[in-house]
Amino acid sequence: MLRTTIGLGVTFLVIALIAGLFGFIGVGTLAWEGAKILFFLFIVLAVLSFLGGFFYNRRSSWDR
Repeated sequence: MLRTTIGLGVTFLVIALIAGLFGFIGVGTLAWEGAKILFFLFIVLAVLSFLGGFFYNRRSSWDR
């Protein structure tokens, strides 16, 4: 159990160091821009799917 915990701790330390390195050399800025674009894209897709589901349920209940 202790060996697993130490192994996970070392793994997360290495991941944190790599992420910090990428953040310091500017890769973080590129990732931030990509995340903003994807965020707004998914918001638009969510709104369209909610509207589509609303109108689909309305139309199918009128056909009955």
